[in-house]
Amino acid sequence: MPHERCVIGLLGPTASGKTKLAIELAERFDLSLISVDSAKVYRGMNIGTAKPKPALLQKYPHAMIDIVEPETSFSVNEFVHRADQAVRTSFATNKTPLLVGGTMMYFKAFREGISPLPPRDPEFRARLKERAIRAGIPALYTDLEAVDPQACRKIHPNNYPRIERALEVFALTGMPISEFFKEHAGVPATSRLNSDYFEFALVHQQREELHERVSSRLERMFEEGLVEEVQTLRQRPQLTGAANSMRTVGYRQLWEHFDEFPGTTITPRTKERMLIANRSLIRRQMTWLRNWATLPNFTQISSLPVLSFLLSTLTTLGVQPRR
Repeated sequence: MPHERCVIGLLGPTASGKTKLAIELAERFDLSLISVDSAKVYRGMNIGTAKPKPALLQKYPHAMIDIVEPETSFSVNEFVHRADQAVRTSFATNKTPLLVGGTMMYFKAFREGISPLPPRDPEFRARLKERAIRAGIPALYTDLEAVDPQACRKIHPNNYPRIERALEVFALTGMPISEFFKEHAGVPATSRLNSDYFEFALVHQQREELHERVSSRLERMFEEGLVEEVQTLRQRPQLTGAANSMRTVGYRQLWEHFDEFPGTTITPRTKERMLIANRSLIRRQMTWLRNWATLPNFTQISSLPVLSFLLSTLTTLGVQPRR
């Protein structure tokens, strides 16, 4: 049945072909493409994030690409706010928004909404940063375990931004962030945007196939100048390896490599670490997708041909052909 207004989400693990598929759909339907990628938001990070080439972006613009500098901290809350704006702009131009990417936390926040967390406290964050430098991030994780073990089950021990935010919320409200989320639910996308929302997840590839595609893509990135891109980023005086942008898979391993080896030669060990990090990311992405399998309006596409299925489905939803 056609829908008057709808938002489409196209999700999938790294190297599953999401961007290519989104552009194929944009060739046939009147869509506005919105990137859902926590690394593509940063300027100057092009090769390692597999951003579409400039000519392709000019023909098929993506909102939420190249919107902040890599020194900047970009939050999930900021993503939802800007994505909502992009969706409203799309509706105003009589297009259907298509969100495409692999940052599952962003998709979850967009779908469910963001709890109205208290604003950041610069003084608290400065003190916490000093403690992290003195005692290390694991010490902060231990602090968080003492006040919110439930949150710790969902936060990696080295994920400083999330540890920082959880400790900050507890310090400001006296309430564990896991409890805060329960008592202050966000507003879902369907209500915020007065529209329907449908998600389609690409899960048809075997994990071994994805690993092979990641390996091939990594070699292409090196050929296209990934090493030089990271070296250029390292020349920015305010950018450090602790920045959120430089915690991205690939950039993190290369930054650490150059901290240890200032030259340009990339060792096999570094390449292997990059591959392992990508495989770990794919594993986490697939876990998110499996956990969402029973959500309303969430469809896992586990068989081919994917394009034919989506062409038929978008037509049924009433998405307009490209003019």
